[in-house]
Amino acid sequence: QVHLVESGGGLVQAGGSLRLSCAASGRTFTRYATGWFRQVPGKEREFVAAIAVINWSGLSTKYADSVKGRFTVFRDKTKNTVYLQMNSLKPEDTAVYYCAVRQTAVISTATSEYEYWGQGTQVTVPS
Repeated sequence: QVHLVESGGGLVQAGGSLRLSCAASGRTFTRYATGWFRQVPGKEREFVAAIAVINWSGLSTKYADSVKGRFTVFRDKTKNTVYLQMNSLKPEDTAVYYCAVRQTAVISTATSEYEYWGQGTQVTVPS
């Protein structure tokens, strides 16, 4: 089993920045992808960004069009943690953010492709 814990959410003014963390423990993989998703009440969970990892090195990344150029996903292999750096935040970025892991180094934007999920962290950007 893999246990994921997100942190770093909070309230930030429009134009500000936050860095979310996704710390993994338990079973480890040498090839995997970590995705970030977000969800607002009444809407489906949507893809935000992801990183594919082979042998502890980041292989590729992918971003939703809505966050491209503002968000960056990266990994700290020494801490077994994946981060989502969010800059130039907008009110429409307000959501609960989740990280998820799938046991293959191929990025997917589909929630059904990820086996393990964290509990989520709230990000609020007031309008």
